[in-house]
Amino acid sequence: MLTRTFQRKSEINVPVGKLRDWHFRSGAFTRLNPPWEKADLVEIPESLENGACAVIKVGAPPFQIKWIAEHHLIDDGFLDRQISGPFSEWVHRHHFTETDSGSTLTDAITYRLPFGFPGDFFGNPLIKQKLERMFRYRHDVTRSDLERNTENPPPKALTVLITGATGMIGAALTGYLQTQGHRVFGITRNPKSADDIFWDPKNGTLEIPESVQADAVVHLAGENVASGRWTPEKRAAILKSRTQGTKLITEAVLKLKKPPAVFVTASGSGYYELGGEVHDESSPAGTHFLSEVCQQWEGETKPLEAAGIRVVQARIGVVLSPAGGALAKILPIFNLGLGGKIGGGDQRMAWISLDDVIDILHRTLFEDSWKGPLNLVAPEIITNRDFTKTLATILRRPAVLPVPTFVIESLFGEMGRETILADVAVAPKKLNELGYQFRHPDLESALRHVIGKY
Repeated sequence: MLTRTFQRKSEINVPVGKLRDWHFRSGAFTRLNPPWEKADLVEIPESLENGACAVIKVGAPPFQIKWIAEHHLIDDGFLDRQISGPFSEWVHRHHFTETDSGSTLTDAITYRLPFGFPGDFFGNPLIKQKLERMFRYRHDVTRSDLERNTENPPPKALTVLITGATGMIGAALTGYLQTQGHRVFGITRNPKSADDIFWDPKNGTLEIPESVQADAVVHLAGENVASGRWTPEKRAAILKSRTQGTKLITEAVLKLKKPPAVFVTASGSGYYELGGEVHDESSPAGTHFLSEVCQQWEGETKPLEAAGIRVVQARIGVVLSPAGGALAKILPIFNLGLGGKIGGGDQRMAWISLDDVIDILHRTLFEDSWKGPLNLVAPEIITNRDFTKTLATILRRPAVLPVPTFVIESLFGEMGRETILADVAVAPKKLNELGYQFRHPDLESALRHVIGKY
């Protein structure tokens, strides 16, 4: 089998030492793995030293393959050599070199396709295309993350507690914080590492160890609101998962000898009334179920404010990522050319890219002026028709199979009316006033980035 090569090189406007250190931090794999790639990190070494191995499961069940890569330091970076995995041979060299304006990042790969894989005419062009797509994404993320760190550096390395750390937002935020130099403790029902803290919200169990001196808490945990019809039992589970969990962690924080300086709780753009004018943070709450949930959710943090802790209520819109949420559900349908507008198509949609969500949440941890309600939505207000047309154009697929309103209502009832069919127009007024520069202010740039269609 022939040995093949791939290389991508990018100029990064930061010192070479900073570029190198970023890659050696524990969250680098999470940040660099494209959201459309199915890859689970099974084992990661504490440091990238000679002979250390990382174990990754790639692909989707039941076709997952275990990929074991051995790390070695080289003069200007490090390399990963496949010990076992999908290729006959794979060596990935990461080069970091100094330039007059900063540094150069070079990813150089040599590989051989596995025995029996289709030859050059069919096989290699597909691999090349996949690598081009993946490494453009990786270099864009590296550049953006390092530039943000340079523009708005945290004053110090923080210790951050996160609930919901294994969810779509929580996992991405954990990786981002780690590459920014912070230490993260996940508050979870299934502890797996020394940096996990056990909790059981249903039974009121949570004890933050005295050895963990938290600077900040990010509370993201809650029952999925869009996972089926809202039966009375489902409605109760949605509400309790947010109020009980928030009350539990609030009480645990207030018991600490040295409480954190800031507490960030997730909320939702469903806080506001459906339809009508564009809502900002000063707009009144709605009267529907999701609004009531958000109001009670946020209300559980009032004891923290009374104790002098800075509290941020992050009212998050629809987060765009193929790793989860609404986009993950509809992307396969659109890829097959079976997509179309939902209902009348005129309902407005409050959305935001995942990279902007984690960037904003990071800033809330150390920007003292960022407090109270904060709308985490992109500045571009779009309709469902706009979303459908843009996604179909990017995928180069037709979108001519609409889903009538009565179908959504028949299948999902109240959940469909308050989520899929909801007319939600929300503006990021506070973020604009605070000077936040969105990474993805428009829908097209956000979708192209998260699904790798440049």
